[in-house]
Amino acid sequence: MEGIMITAKNLLANLRGKIQEVSPESVREKIGTCAGAKIIDVREADEFREGHLPGAVFIPRGFLELRIEDAAPDRDQELVLYCAGGSRSLFAAHNLQELGYKNVLSMSGGFQKWKENGFHVEISETLSDDQRKRYQRHLIIPEIGETGQLKLLKSKVLLIGAGGLGCPAALYLAAAGIGTLGIVDDDRVDESNLQRQILHSSANVGRLKVDSAKEALLAQNPGIRIRTYAERITAANAAEILQDYDLAIDGTDNFVTRYLMNDACVLLNKPNVYGSVFRFEGQVSLFVPGQGPCYRCLYPEPTPSELAPSCAEAGVLGILPGIIGLLQATEAIKWLAGIGSPLVGRLLWYDALQSTVRTYKLHPNPNCPACSERATIKQLQDLEWSCRIGA
Repeated sequence: MEGIMITAKNLLANLRGKIQEVSPESVREKIGTCAGAKIIDVREADEFREGHLPGAVFIPRGFLELRIEDAAPDRDQELVLYCAGGSRSLFAAHNLQELGYKNVLSMSGGFQKWKENGFHVEISETLSDDQRKRYQRHLIIPEIGETGQLKLLKSKVLLIGAGGLGCPAALYLAAAGIGTLGIVDDDRVDESNLQRQILHSSANVGRLKVDSAKEALLAQNPGIRIRTYAERITAANAAEILQDYDLAIDGTDNFVTRYLMNDACVLLNKPNVYGSVFRFEGQVSLFVPGQGPCYRCLYPEPTPSELAPSCAEAGVLGILPGIIGLLQATEAIKWLAGIGSPLVGRLLWYDALQSTVRTYKLHPNPNCPACSERATIKQLQDLEWSCRIGA
């Protein structure tokens, strides 16, 4: 007896007996009234870019089984899948049933029927072809993808200092596609900087660091914007400069600026990525107002100037600011893209000599003068402190 030939038509007819189909009208009602339903678009990227259902989660059919658990970890949640005409979503729904999802629906007629009914269509902002090529390795990471990359391209990050920490942080933030980088530094490139400040070269000795940095960063990624501030951050200009940015990266080398930027970030409700280095050791944390401690919770008062080594005397292993600066850039990207577990309420301590990394839990200080309910710092003031000169 000859076997029965299975056709695509037979398969679809069989699936329609197993998968519940819902009309576009019913799906529109679910979008408006049922918060528990998740709408999943299983078409290809070029189709999704041309338009999609409001609030739809994009997971291409070829990646559905690999990515569905991140998008819908609850296998009892109602899922409504749709494609262009209603066929691919049937196959996709069947596969999800086999993975244990118990409440999977397919929208009959697909996106084409949705449009024919005149229902609202969202058109998401998309990357250009050049951007897709440049950020391709980000786009294939489920945690980032196109949505995350667009967030980075829209982000504005202010770097305080174009020195040992600011240089590596800026270079990798530029490469990652942070749309706008602001750089504040009033210093000029010195030959002694070149051991660790990787944006500057011998040819740039004597130039303003912000100009040298801008040139190097635009050479790396001409598709971003660089704003430069060839001035020192003070109580008079800190708020005005910071207010336009989403996040600040502390690449300072002195207590005056560090405490000032902490207070400015708290007052303006801006995340502050802290980093510091000393000889062979470095620290990193992320201070987010309202979500954890601030720098003053960690260090209420600066080291007395008479006990602190001079800025030139302390010394630092040249590669160490690179490591800490990259950790700062990583924290910035995680926060801006909304992924991972940022170092909010935690301090990462790195010892280069011993090759050890430790993480300490931080707690808000209930009496912190900057971020507590008893805060006394209501306006910015410059700190009376300076590095001592000489032994």
